[in-house]
Amino acid sequence: MAVMTKVATKAEIPAGNGKVVEVGGKTIAVFNCDGTFYAVDNTCVHRGGPLGEGSLSGTTVTCPWHGWEYDVASGTCLTNPAAKIQRFDVKVDGDDVLISI
Repeated sequence: MAVMTKVATKAEIPAGNGKVVEVGGKTIAVFNCDGTFYAVDNTCVHRGGPLGEGSLSGTTVTCPWHGWEYDVASGTCLTNPAAKIQRFDVKVDGDDVLISI
């Protein structure tokens, strides 16, 4: 059974924003897309840019280094469909945002 770990409260990640967290030795970017939360690997597969620092539009995050775009709901890279980032399960329990790695 997967263990869910609290990484933030809903108030800490306003809609349209992300937050970078460390869980189990991994750096994860957690995004609030109009009240739905998604968690993905924080590292862009292109050149290692920090996705959690990128801009978010809908469910698309743009890497701040070279502009590669990813769908945080699926992990699919929109810039290079052959590339993908790891996604993590997210659960909201009351005001807490939890992820499973």
